[in-house]
Amino acid sequence: MSTTERPRILVVGGGYVGLYAARRILKKMRYGEATVTVVDPRSYMTYQPFLPEAAAGSISPRHVVVPLRRVLPKAEVLTGRVTTIDQDRKVATVAPLVGEAYELPFDYLVIALGAVSRTFPIPGLAEQGIGMKGIEEAIGLRNHVLEQLDKADSTTDEDVRRKALTFVFVGGGFAGAETIGEVEDMARDAAKYYKNVSREDMRFVLVDAADKILPEVGPKLGSYGKEHLEGRGVEVYLNTSMDSCVDGHVVLKNGLEVDSNTIVWTAGVKPNPVLSRYGLPLGPRGHVDAQPTLQVTGTDYIWAAGDNAQVPDVAARKAGVENAWCPPNAQHALRQAKVLGDNVVSGMRGFPQKEYAHSNKGAVAGLGLHKGVAMIVMGKMKIKLKGRLAWYMHRGYHGLAMPTWNRKIRVFADWTLAMFLKREVVSLGAIETPREEFYEAAKPAPVAAASKTGEKAKAS
Repeated sequence: MSTTERPRILVVGGGYVGLYAARRILKKMRYGEATVTVVDPRSYMTYQPFLPEAAAGSISPRHVVVPLRRVLPKAEVLTGRVTTIDQDRKVATVAPLVGEAYELPFDYLVIALGAVSRTFPIPGLAEQGIGMKGIEEAIGLRNHVLEQLDKADSTTDEDVRRKALTFVFVGGGFAGAETIGEVEDMARDAAKYYKNVSREDMRFVLVDAADKILPEVGPKLGSYGKEHLEGRGVEVYLNTSMDSCVDGHVVLKNGLEVDSNTIVWTAGVKPNPVLSRYGLPLGPRGHVDAQPTLQVTGTDYIWAAGDNAQVPDVAARKAGVENAWCPPNAQHALRQAKVLGDNVVSGMRGFPQKEYAHSNKGAVAGLGLHKGVAMIVMGKMKIKLKGRLAWYMHRGYHGLAMPTWNRKIRVFADWTLAMFLKREVVSLGAIETPREEFYEAAKPAPVAAASKTGEKAKAS
């Protein structure tokens, strides 16, 4: 950690908002005007809309993440967590990966912690569930699914086989529908290389407490998405939830019971709970209460945006929608980050703040290779697309939204190579415990075995 006499702009969180806000501030600042410090437990930003494709092997996992130090060479990047904030002293407590916590003074503060998975006290969920919020989870899911195919192909126990080939996904929003679509696609391709496993042997189950899936693209496209998945053999259960999943025995509210080794949880997100320790004004659901200028209510030196902020939707309110708030998606996060960066620099220089106002441009979702839905908003007209064309829209939009040209080119290169090369279906589950084999080879021999060896040597 470096020290500086210049004003410090502390960015808490290196996700989508944190990365783009820091880049914007550094771009707008004069040389030596301030120090930008970014604190995050990870040294990289994850582009979450690509996690389903990373889980399916359509994109290399390394291309879904953006290294903070490489993209922000003029910023001070600290790997750790901001545990508390003393607003009176303008000091943050940083807990690094190793060593003791220390205090970090700041003059301006940006809250960009994002969100975490929203879970419920369901028996067995913590032990059996797999989330989809980080690249580690996406890689783990891919390896896990392929490992289940390996198990099913090599066992003669029908119960073990059935449990390995049953895949349960909870949550039918973007994350859930896209993940089950991509994983089903990958499993269907992988089954071609197994003599004792076919797609007909697999069971995919999608569960959601709402009455529809993909609500972000509207009811008609949501219905199409449901029918499309069902046409591929996915069982979709709406208006129901999961009661328990102890030891992989899944019990749904509607009475259905299945045994599964794979339970993927994508049932929404909630603001990072650490916000409650920052002393900031919070909304009813735990979001930081922000003004249209993205300034935290009651302050003139703190800004917040993205999934952890409750930001008024100015465009919707002007159209007559009362109490409208910006939804937590990448479209708003990207645009809020740019306005936030400009406002931080303006606030530092004593200039007026600009309000964030953005009209919805639509939504896109991929449901596997060459499959998708898209809703494009052009003024008062909504264009609805489905199938291959919507899939092209999905890839085009997110490919261009991916931060940095380095990552854009790598992602498009992955897609281009996939047009000519077959999908990889190799499970690297052992990567999660890389030292296990070496440990077995290097650990001391048991005492009893060692003594018997010695006795035999004496006898001979």
